Amino acid sequence: MSQPDSETTNPYDSSGFAGPAMREKRDIPDGLWLRCPVCEEMLYRKTVAENQEVCPECEHHFRLNGERRILQLTDPDSFEEMFGNLAPADPLKFTWNGKKLADRIAAEQAKTGQLEAVRTGVAYIKGRRVALGVMDGDWLMGSLGSVVGEKLTSIIEFATDEKLPLVIICVSGGARMHEGALSLMQMAKTSSALARYDNSGGLFISVLSDPTTGGTTASFAMLGDVIIAEPKALIGFAGQRVIANTIKSELPEGFQRAEFLLEHGFIDRIVHRGELRSEIARLIDYCIR
Repeated sequence: MSQPDSETTNPYDSSGFAGPAMREKRDIPDGLWLRCPVCEEMLYRKTVAENQEVCPECEHHFRLNGERRILQLTDPDSFEEMFGNLAPADPLKFTWNGKKLADRIAAEQAKTGQLEAVRTGVAYIKGRRVALGVMDGDWLMGSLGSVVGEKLTSIIEFATDEKLPLVIICVSGGARMHEGALSLMQMAKTSSALARYDNSGGLFISVLSDPTTGGTTASFAMLGDVIIAEPKALIGFAGQRVIANTIKSELPEGFQRAEFLLEHGFIDRIVHRGELRSEIARLIDYCIR
């Protein structure tokens, strides 16, 4: 029997048993696939994008940046940005671990292409004109700083003057503590603007996405006339470990998740991302006569 050519792949393993022929390994383009953190399925990224960044296997809602949220939520080409020229400063010249806040701000701006962690303006949602604020978790975890508070307050006041329904998409790691008390002031500032908006008869729809925590939760995020959350969104003030260590007790299963908050009356409904546009339009039609 003739010997196999040295260039030919040997179909036998070292023990002499037949096995699958060796194939040349093909590289998978970087970023083409992603793994769902819940069901751990490997997902084709394009399929997930076409499904509004929701896992087609388990319905896990992936986090969205501000730009993609606006594209998904609003009617095509209807978003008109306002107060977009406001940029953050570093009033305390804050540093930590040898790093400067000013350098971090510049890095966040370069990464996202946005000056700050929220975009505000007017848009149409299924033909309904709204004042809109969209926080961006990619920008320093959507932290509530002076400019974020100013932009949100400005769009709230614009909605008050123009008698528009107001929609704010919340995602935040909390108050931007790099700015100290100036950041904490934004909690009262936005809440006061919402009180005036409420007195004028305005409709505020607050949408809580994953995560909505800290000072954002403790102020405007929970002041909606209707509070909507996405499935499984983390919503709370202090972290779970802090709470557990403070009260010296084990926390209930699902604590601080949207479903737990709905069960205990903290939010009004949980809405799948694919139904959010329609739900907001229905609420506007129902509440504004």
